[in-house]
Amino acid sequence: MNDDFKLVESHACPMSTCAAPAGSPCRTGKAKVAIQYHTARFRLVPQLAKALSIPTPAVRKPGSVWTELPRPASAGAETVGHVRLGYARASTARQSLDAQLDSLAEAGVTRVFSEKISTRATIRPELEAAVRLAGEIRSSGVRVTLVVHEHKRLGRGIELAMLAEELKASDVGLEFLAGELKGSHDPSGIVFTVLAAMSGMEREYIRDRTLEGHESARNRGKTIGGAGVTDPDMLSMALHLRDEKEMSLRDIAKRLVITTGTKKGQHPSPATVMRMLREHDEQAAALTSA
Repeated sequence: MNDDFKLVESHACPMSTCAAPAGSPCRTGKAKVAIQYHTARFRLVPQLAKALSIPTPAVRKPGSVWTELPRPASAGAETVGHVRLGYARASTARQSLDAQLDSLAEAGVTRVFSEKISTRATIRPELEAAVRLAGEIRSSGVRVTLVVHEHKRLGRGIELAMLAEELKASDVGLEFLAGELKGSHDPSGIVFTVLAAMSGMEREYIRDRTLEGHESARNRGKTIGGAGVTDPDMLSMALHLRDEKEMSLRDIAKRLVITTGTKKGQHPSPATVMRMLREHDEQAAALTSA
């Protein structure tokens, strides 16, 4: 059985019409167990942020009378203590980390993750380790802040926005010691909200460009492979899983769900996913060279 529902239920539902607490499934306006989790809730989980829907598993008895289930031990618990984890990054091996490390030490950070790796790298092992540890510590009830010299050390644009979404889902704070975003930022604060909006705008941009590409192809009489089962949201999710998570075509196909037609509710084939991504890449290349 897919365990995505456990990740979703680690958060309370933010929908005022539901407000299901952590540990319980979403509910309908008629106090029944909803057949799927509300979008605003499952998007609190970074790896599910672009999913189209998350069905309520049979174990939660969708359609039955809703009752509150036991909450996770950490849900609603008072925070005890405060841990400040640091992260430092230089783009090349020749650049020094000394200034960043000194800045973090002066800020009272005792555990620092550091690496020398390009901004363009999609995988940053030390940053991932810092975020993972922050989430683990926070789940034990301890308040956690990730401290960085300035926001550019974490990434730019969509990269920073997606990282902010992941930290927000784990209720981990951010603090920048210099730069435009200097200061401490709570997960519920305006900076996280703005960064989340940036992520959403990027997804809409991908969607719009995809629709434009499809329309252009149709005007030229070109048949778009997989058009019967694929859509812009599916493409956006597939791009994220390929480029950010580096998943195989087979694994990507397992995470996608067809939303229309006779195959509604099924997963697309790896061949369909490959064709969809290839056509996107070809269209993107054509637009770049135009």
